[in-house]
Amino acid sequence: MGSVKEQEAIRKLMVFLQEWDNARKVARSDILDNFIRSNNGKTEPELELEFSQGASLFLARLAAWLRMTYMYSTCINKLLKSIGVFLSAASGRRYIIEFLEIGGVLMLLEILGLNHLKEEDKRESVKLLQLIANTGRKYKEIICESHGVQSLTELLANCTSAEARQEVQILLGSLGQGNPKYQNQVYSGLLAVLPCSSPHAQQLALQALCDMQEALGEAPPALVTPLLSALCSAQPEVRYEARRLVCALAARRARPALLSRLVALLTPPGRSARAQDPTLSPKEPTPAHVQQAAAAKAIGVLAKESAEVAEDLIQLKVVDGLMVAVGNLDYALSQRNASVSLEYFVRMYPFVEEHVRKAVGHTLFQFFKDCPETWYTKLDPAQAEELASNLMDSPKDMAKMHSAEG
Repeated sequence: MGSVKEQEAIRKLMVFLQEWDNARKVARSDILDNFIRSNNGKTEPELELEFSQGASLFLARLAAWLRMTYMYSTCINKLLKSIGVFLSAASGRRYIIEFLEIGGVLMLLEILGLNHLKEEDKRESVKLLQLIANTGRKYKEIICESHGVQSLTELLANCTSAEARQEVQILLGSLGQGNPKYQNQVYSGLLAVLPCSSPHAQQLALQALCDMQEALGEAPPALVTPLLSALCSAQPEVRYEARRLVCALAARRARPALLSRLVALLTPPGRSARAQDPTLSPKEPTPAHVQQAAAAKAIGVLAKESAEVAEDLIQLKVVDGLMVAVGNLDYALSQRNASVSLEYFVRMYPFVEEHVRKAVGHTLFQFFKDCPETWYTKLDPAQAEELASNLMDSPKDMAKMHSAEG
């Protein structure tokens, strides 16, 4: 027989469990409040001491009530936080295993798809899934095998809570690292988020994709179209993350397709688009013009990072495209970004300098050399029209001139 002290502790545990078993909703809610307040942050040994080596008995009851009630919104938030006390306990992997054995992952994932639940509840569910994923590769695989990536990416694309989206991104980032069996699935899931209507979700998805890119190696060809579409976002944060990913992909096999598509974005049907849609005010840029400006900036970043990429861009007639963008009087940001990028090519490649000089004339070229950031403001409509319809020499001719200079 145990000591009197041990017997008393066991008696107290049995009284507590009986109180829980007999309690109704309001009383159980109070029990949960007290439990969270008294035990949050405790380690596994501390929880076992608190429950006389019977903490798992209470965890099992919490999981069972969650299974019975999560479809009906009964104390879901408090229940999830109480389970989190166990799953977050230091040295408490046993609690995670016990929770998984009774279908904990499936319950948490189903909660994410229930429209009647608050997004605060879904956020708590995601935080528990984070704790499970952070336990190790096997646990990440369990979440993915349970169609977790689909549930999480749908929540990322559709929820309205910025805090919930942030937690989802953290979890997807965890699932995408140290999980080789499913990292492509995570990558594809994030890719599917890019066309959604939430700029914040797009931004977070692009951040996660960029973080995964080095570990993944090569990107699927399907990435190029949604990535370049993100460059036309009205939100600068989205455009910034899209440019980051473009730069990460420039060293990959996707580079030829990516660079050619980027250069193509410099010559959008912006003028005809405005003519076809009279509702657009003169100061309101079309999405194609926003994309043009972002492409012009990305091209400058890529060229400065790699001489090889810069020469590939020249072969793709990037100088021609940048001149077209400089002549876009409908959108000053396109003009400025294209001017800054063009200045790099002019400074680094004498044959480009000669062609630009011929295209714009001595006076404008001097303005360009003096201040690339503002020279476009000196353009009159006729000069802008000439630039916007400018046709430079073919890539082969440019290559010949380059070789001759060498």
